[in-house]
Amino acid sequence: MTTAAPAPRVLGPVVDDATRCIHYRGELDVIAIRFACCGDYYPCHACHAESVDHAAAVWPLDARDTRAVLCGECKAELTIAEYLAADSSCPRCGAGFNPGCALHTHLYFAV
Repeated sequence: MTTAAPAPRVLGPVVDDATRCIHYRGELDVIAIRFACCGDYYPCHACHAESVDHAAAVWPLDARDTRAVLCGECKAELTIAEYLAADSSCPRCGAGFNPGCALHTHLYFAV
């Protein structure tokens, strides 16, 4: 029997098991981003800014195959390309993602 790997740890002011935080805690706010600068997952750019002593770095265009987005519902780690192509829901479990996150894409990924 194969044991599933534990979900990555999400840092910052997380308020529930689906990675919602004090800044974004709506029904569809269920992703966390692994930041290129430190390799740690945070629910949002504000959580990262409040938790670390370094500036955030965006993932470069050539890193689209990097697993850097965590679905807070099923705990799947999505590649950047999978997430950007997801059309507002997790391609693994179908959980809805906040379409407003598209307004912040440039804070995490080179566009």
